[in-house]
Amino acid sequence: MNLMKVLDPKDVFRKTTGMDWEDIYNNRLARGWSVGLAQELKLLQAAIRISHRSMATRLRRHWRKAPPDMVVSLIPNFNRPMYEAVASLTPSVPYVTLLTDFADYPPHFWIEPRQAQHFICGTPKAAAQARALGYGEDRVHLTSGMIIRPDFYTEVEIDRRADLRKLDLDPDRPTGLVMFGGHGSRAMQGIAKRLDDVQLIMICGHNAALAQQLSLISAQARAPRAVLGFTSQMRHYMRLADFFIGKPGPGSISEAVQQGLPVVVVRNTWTMPQERYNTEWVLENGAGIVLESFRFVDEGVRSIIARLDEFKANLARIENRAVFEIPEILERILESRARHGALPGPGTRASTLVH
Repeated sequence: MNLMKVLDPKDVFRKTTGMDWEDIYNNRLARGWSVGLAQELKLLQAAIRISHRSMATRLRRHWRKAPPDMVVSLIPNFNRPMYEAVASLTPSVPYVTLLTDFADYPPHFWIEPRQAQHFICGTPKAAAQARALGYGEDRVHLTSGMIIRPDFYTEVEIDRRADLRKLDLDPDRPTGLVMFGGHGSRAMQGIAKRLDDVQLIMICGHNAALAQQLSLISAQARAPRAVLGFTSQMRHYMRLADFFIGKPGPGSISEAVQQGLPVVVVRNTWTMPQERYNTEWVLENGAGIVLESFRFVDEGVRSIIARLDEFKANLARIENRAVFEIPEILERILESRARHGALPGPGTRASTLVH
C-alpha cells in the first residue's frame, strides 16, 4: 500500500503543489540541493508529531476495512502513527519495521522506542541501535545485508566483451558505471569532465536534459563513453563495469557490492544525513573509497583501478542473502503470534503509547 494515498486520499498535496511527495526529493537530488535536509527532516518530524492523532485515525479507518495479518513498514518517520493505529485496533497483529537504510538516524527516524514491534536490520549497527532502545533479541532480526531485487542473484551468462563493443566501448579498458538514481544528478557533469580519460557508462534515468549534456561532454572525451537514459537492466550494465561511482544510497551500494563492483562515493555536508553511515560501512568492509568531494574523483578512480583485485577480494567475502532471509523471518514472526498471541512491549503497554 502507498501510505500517502491513505493519509492524503484526495491528493490535496499534489493538487496544491503540482507534484507528488517523492518528486520534491527526486528534484532536489537531481539538482544537488541536499544541504539543509537534516534541518528539513526535523521540520517534517515535527509536523508528523502534530498530525499524529489524525494520521492514526485515518490508518485505523483503513485497517478496519481491510484487517491485516501483519503490517510491515518500509518507510521511516511514520512508524509511530502506523504502529499506534494497528495496536489500538488489534494488538495481536505483529508490526514489523524493515529498515532500508544501513542504520537508523535517531531520533524518530526508523526506530521508535517502547513499541511492541519487531525490527529487521541489514547491518549489525542498526541491530545494535534497536537493542540500545530496549528491544530484545526476540524483536531484533539481523539479516546478511540490505534487501535488493531477486534478479541480482539470477545466474545469467553474458558475453561481456561483445556487450561492451555493442556500446562502442573498449573491452580491454577498465570501465566505470556512473549512476545517481532515477533522475541523475548535476554532479555527473563534473565527473564526466574530470574523468576525461576513463571509460564510463553513465546512466541518467528520466533526466533527458542531463543525458544530452553528458553526450556533448563525452563527445570531446579521450576515452569511450556510453550515455544512457532510464533502464530496467541495471544489473546488466553493472556486470559490464569494473567499479561504481555514485551517491552513497543503500540500494546503489548494495547492488554494486552484490555485483562485485567497488564503489567511489562522497561524504560531506551535502551528503543526506541518513546516508552518512553508509560511507563508514564502505570503509569498514573495504568495499571502496570515500572522497570528500567529487572534485577528487580522478584520484579515487586511479586508486580503485590500481587496487582492483584487492577490493574485489573484499567484496567476494560479503554474502548478502537478505531478500531470501526476510520472508523466513516474517513467517517465524507470524508463527510466534499464532502460538503465543500478542507479546508485551518493551517497558509499556501498546494501549498507553499515545499521549
